[in-house]
Amino acid sequence: MVIAIGLEGSANKVGVGIIRDGEVLANCPQTYISPPGEGFLPRETAQHHREKIIGLVCEALTVSGISPHNIDVVCFTQGPGMGAPLIMVALVARIIAQIWNKSIIGVNHCIGHIEMGRLITKCNDPTVLCQWW
Repeated sequence: MVIAIGLEGSANKVGVGIIRDGEVLANCPQTYISPPGEGFLPRETAQHHREKIIGLVCEALTVSGISPHNIDVVCFTQGPGMGAPLIMVALVARIIAQIWNKSIIGVNHCIGHIEMGRLITKCNDPTVLCQWW
């Protein structure tokens, strides 16, 4: 039985989830809402993530009923995405992995979406369309 905590923050959403053998135990997101007409900028988005991420880790642990002792691996979005928010989330993932003495795995954002879709839909061989710029 593998229990993973995942931290995602590649754009204006930041989230923490906990999964045990394919079962979602917690999914705790927050969205950065930019001032009207500005769009979301990397620095402000990263600051939002910094302010929210620890609370989301605590919320995910509470919702899941899992303690850090039971976590097997820390995962984080490695890219693609906005640089500053990705760095913020990667930093927090590295810190908690060190504090909790856990392995850490960087996850490709696009592959994460594909695998989460497979998990939720139970589809074994999905057709995936992806546009690369």
